[in-house]
Amino acid sequence: METVMEIKELSHILRLSGIVGAGGAGFPTYAKLDKRAETIIMNCAECEPLLKLHRQLLEKKAYEIVRTFHMLAKCVGAREAIIGVKRTYTKTIAALMAVIGEYPEIRLGLLDEVYPAGDEVVLIYEVTGKVIRPGGLPIESGVAVFNVETVYNIYKAVEQGKPVDDKFISVVGEVKEPVTIRVPIGCTVEEVVQAAGGAVIDNPVYFIGGPMMGYIGSETMPVTKTTNAVLVLPEEHMLVQRKRRKASIDLKRAAAACCQCTMCTDLCPRHLLGHPIEPHKFMRAATCKDIQNTDIFLNTMFCSSCGLCENYSCMQGLSPRSLISDYKSGLRAKGVKASENVEATSVDEARQFRKVPMERLMARLDLTRYNNPAPLVEKELPIKRVKLLLSQHIGAPAVPNVKKGDVVERGQMLATPAEGLSVAVHASIDGKIIEVTEKYVIIEK
Repeated sequence: METVMEIKELSHILRLSGIVGAGGAGFPTYAKLDKRAETIIMNCAECEPLLKLHRQLLEKKAYEIVRTFHMLAKCVGAREAIIGVKRTYTKTIAALMAVIGEYPEIRLGLLDEVYPAGDEVVLIYEVTGKVIRPGGLPIESGVAVFNVETVYNIYKAVEQGKPVDDKFISVVGEVKEPVTIRVPIGCTVEEVVQAAGGAVIDNPVYFIGGPMMGYIGSETMPVTKTTNAVLVLPEEHMLVQRKRRKASIDLKRAAAACCQCTMCTDLCPRHLLGHPIEPHKFMRAATCKDIQNTDIFLNTMFCSSCGLCENYSCMQGLSPRSLISDYKSGLRAKGVKASENVEATSVDEARQFRKVPMERLMARLDLTRYNNPAPLVEKELPIKRVKLLLSQHIGAPAVPNVKKGDVVERGQMLATPAEGLSVAVHASIDGKIIEVTEKYVIIEK
């Protein structure tokens, strides 16, 4: 008879193993274990253009990951477990079909090659037909979502007793050898790029996390548990220029050029699912300083920041997403929260005709030339120094339990979970502690 692990026991393991969502904001995974989850979903949509790590990891470790996904379903008592994967990932699908037969509650949820198929709200609708409440959590609808690498990290923690001390990262763009590489957490972006043969251009710009929802980072910044990709681009690339715009200029351009064509709203993935986010109305209200309808500004809280509006939809090259993001930050700084009483309207009947093909998106962003193979490689990198941030997740930073001069081994806990929502942090290399602060720990070999 199959032994089912209790939620309390698994939560304890995941918390001490430092497991968080391996992408996005890094929500502690133990907090997603909930008996209300009737459906659990594994996200292999590979949302951002050019990223390949989830489909590659799932193909290579299909048996381990699927078995662990089954264990999660049994643990929370879910009646179904769905693997959301794009139809075009044929090798991954073949690997899955070879192992899911023995798990009757697991099925594939096949997705179109569109953006943003990996957005949690979009993914849930595509594979279950459920619309998550604007601003709500999936668990309110009986759903919990985990990404592929997170499930693999759960496998390592439960089956091998290994904490999270490394990260898979896709390194693409202007590099000699595009690759998906496993690196120690805390190494630098420059070391990750060197693992791909180094940049092949002068003055490279590093996009961290992907071209649509990522940000420009520096070569010295450390890899964290949520670093999914490093995209190397030339300074003159359109995406770099857009990221470096000033909000004050964006507002003036919007005031001069926004013709209220509604394309930004017509193609907004959340709006098409009935969420009350209407970028064109925001652009009009923000540029005219029209605050008669405050809901236009409050509803910016429901924006997913997918970036379609400014990187694909707008024919004037305006920046709705960036301006909305600025307003959201301002509202949060003032303590304003999204309303909990907002309900979604019906799903737009035109939604199926307004999905954005990934191929067309990459062409629009001048990224097609970078869509090259980036094979997954698990070789060890000779990293001699790491800087481990104590806040790599949503919630309270971990609390250091080591001091300067201590000798530590890879996998050793360096910081324990704080009170409340928090997870542990572990050494990613053998070495000596050379600095400890409230924000980070540095280890040298």
